[in-house]
Amino acid sequence: MEPQQEVADWITKTVNDNDVVLFMKGNKQMPQCGFSAQVAHILALLGVDYKDINVLSDMGIREGIKAYSNWPTIPQLYVKGTFVGGCDIVREMTEAGELQQLFDEKGVAYDKSKKIA
Repeated sequence: MEPQQEVADWITKTVNDNDVVLFMKGNKQMPQCGFSAQVAHILALLGVDYKDINVLSDMGIREGIKAYSNWPTIPQLYVKGTFVGGCDIVREMTEAGELQQLFDEKGVAYDKSKKIA
């Protein structure tokens, strides 16, 4: 099996096995870029339990996730196996209440008392 296919298969399994996955630079405790930090902060504020994948620890995953989503930048947020977007999209969706609505629709638990605007 090609290494790229192995990475794609691993990514598919990861996004399907976890309700919320954030492919980011660094991890949720120590983001390594401002955009990753913003998305991690939004998820933390909303009290969302998510799996963080540090793309800096594996070049195959770092490049593989871009090909997988056909999206050129990191971070990348997935909810219930569906690509949501990067930092700007997540921030705009959160401010509009759309990310919270998506969590409701997909049955993802979060802290509904948190209002972000």
